[in-house]
Amino acid sequence: MCTLRPLLLLLLLAVLAGAPGGWGLCPVPADLKHADGTRTCAKLFDKSDPYYENCCEGAELSVEPGADLPFLPSNWGNTASSLVVAPRCELTVWSLRGKGGKTRKFSSGAYPRLEEYRRGIFGDWSNSISALYCRCY
Repeated sequence: MCTLRPLLLLLLLAVLAGAPGGWGLCPVPADLKHADGTRTCAKLFDKSDPYYENCCEGAELSVEPGADLPFLPSNWGNTASSLVVAPRCELTVWSLRGKGGKTRKFSSGAYPRLEEYRRGIFGDWSNSISALYCRCY
């Protein structure tokens, strides 16, 4: 029994390291700051991957606190597949332009694979964000 404990502990650590919400290459939420120290509310990324360590890559869109975008820039509509929300911030997203369709709130944290977050019965949030509002408190 004593030799089984270290093996179980190692197995548990391996499972936790690969579990959803693992950081991978996603920035730590507390690190979402500009060079001058002002904070960023959230960052969206256009690349994700089945392997968490390869997520939060590619082009990125920084969202400032208080940003209210009913229409995302033309190259960002239905493009985000990973995102990170800063501490004490909340990102609300919509599936249709003009803040229409399905909606979801993402609290502080890293979301490396938006494929894992349901958008209704048949969809997920990967490549489905068309509008957003980000607030910090």
